[in-house]
Amino acid sequence: MLLFGFWGKSRTKNNADFLVAGRRLGPFLYTGTMAAVVLGGASTVGGVGLGYKFGISGMWLVVAIGAGVLLLSLAFAGTIQKLKIYTVSQMLSLRYGHRATQTSSIVMLAYTLMLCATSTSAYATIFVVLFGWEKWLAIALGGVIVLVYSTIGGMWSITLADMAQFVIKTIGVFALMLPFTLGAAGGWEGIRARVDASFFQLDGIGVQTIVTYFVVYTLGLLIGQDIWQRVFTAKSPRVARWGGATAGIYCILYGVAGAVIGMAASVALPAIDVAKEGKDVVYAEVASNLLPIGIGGLVLAAAVAAMMSTASGALIAAATVARADVVPFVASWFGRGKQRVDSENPEHDVKANRLWVLGLGIVAILLAIVVPDVVAALTIAYDILVGGLLVAILGGLIWKRGTGIAAAASMAVGTLVTLTLLTLYATGVIPSADGIYANEPIYWGLGCSLLVYLIVSLLSKRTPSSVREAWQQRLAGATAKERKVSEPQLSESA
Repeated sequence: MLLFGFWGKSRTKNNADFLVAGRRLGPFLYTGTMAAVVLGGASTVGGVGLGYKFGISGMWLVVAIGAGVLLLSLAFAGTIQKLKIYTVSQMLSLRYGHRATQTSSIVMLAYTLMLCATSTSAYATIFVVLFGWEKWLAIALGGVIVLVYSTIGGMWSITLADMAQFVIKTIGVFALMLPFTLGAAGGWEGIRARVDASFFQLDGIGVQTIVTYFVVYTLGLLIGQDIWQRVFTAKSPRVARWGGATAGIYCILYGVAGAVIGMAASVALPAIDVAKEGKDVVYAEVASNLLPIGIGGLVLAAAVAAMMSTASGALIAAATVARADVVPFVASWFGRGKQRVDSENPEHDVKANRLWVLGLGIVAILLAIVVPDVVAALTIAYDILVGGLLVAILGGLIWKRGTGIAAAASMAVGTLVTLTLLTLYATGVIPSADGIYANEPIYWGLGCSLLVYLIVSLLSKRTPSSVREAWQQRLAGATAKERKVSEPQLSESA
């Protein structure tokens, strides 16, 4: 991983190289790095664990993530790549020309930081099992590795790490774990003879749970800075669209394979106590007990690398949002004008980005250590992201009549409704067995946000023609010198 960092450093000459790999990834590299979204802890370790506990329906978590990658790629990736921007908030500013939409950057920063902290905690758990370390030590040591290679090489080093773990995990899951676990379980018929019939039901995990996966993960992937930043690395809109679609299909197949591995493991390794040890240990048990010595270690190491890759992707996304959006937005409260991320000195600019990655990486490590339940914190961030920001972001991409004041109002209302209901469910004021993990806050937040967006857009003045024309010029691929209309100061490599 550290070698990847030094390789990335050799490729990093300016801001675009560090943040979006120079926007130069071709089909193979881009497909691999997009597929890496699904190879992290929740999808690899969690997917196998869900298969062990629920059977084939354990696939729905990863399928929902794959569906998000597929939908984003086919519907929006081409448009996103044409904009030549760095952040989701910049897209909102460019589309609406309204300063209030910059508040989205604060929510996005919280989301990416918690995603990084959750991934850090996930791979630290494997270190605890393997080496018997204290969890804080495992988090600290693993976090330092991620921090070093992310800070040195930026998105280029992350891309290389993605490709390495994409190849290793593809071989490890499809060519090794799947046939070995099926063989140990006596094949498909052996599994069928020894498990409950519900293991073969597509809705065995529960319809409500399946809906939750699609609402939270599919919709969240459509607008998350971490996934958008990978879209920005594509060499062209065509690569972004079809390379991403290929990755989405791969992710869906990966989810099915993980669930089948879990099913077979429930027969071959029936003594695993998932109630006590947690379902995430199933992957490690399969690698340790069912695969040949050496190969099992390689597959397990690849899983850790996948989690580290997820953490590093979220980290660079957090640093990008913080520097490009949050700091200028907060500075404007005190009368300071917005500054561009790009400076006249490329080396100075890359150094500044490295400092932001370093600083926020330390914050993420500390969060993973001191916050007792980072999953709950990530759930809150996801709920606000979807309930508060989804409508304004997708509305700007698909509806020309949407206005800046409507986007700002929908974000405010959606976030307020989601947060209020989250508090009521978490404190038990509204009784629910799910508590903070209830779906209702997202549903109500989304519904209210959509209603406000539609009504305010129709009642307010249309977006100024200069803003609309600047948006269209971006989509047409015009360079900075070719654009005839002024636009918000956005960082760009064009």
